[in-house]
Amino acid sequence: MARPLWLVRPRTDGGSDYVAFVPGGACVEMREGSHLPPQMPLLKRRRWMPCEEAEQQRRRLQLEAGYRHSEPLF
Repeated sequence: MARPLWLVRPRTDGGSDYVAFVPGGACVEMREGSHLPPQMPLLKRRRWMPCEEAEQQRRRLQLEAGYRHSEPLF
């Protein structure tokens, strides 16, 4: 993962839930939040994890939680 990877899931209120995976050497920062334009994005949680765990989280979010690959929201 050389650049940030965004996963987005639309919400019924017109906003979106997002997860951004940001590489940082041997680890990846996973940022979870929501965004309802024109409001500022809300960062709900962030944590660092090994690259392998980040890949497993990405797969789980896409297969089980309805997230899809996206361009950055902001």
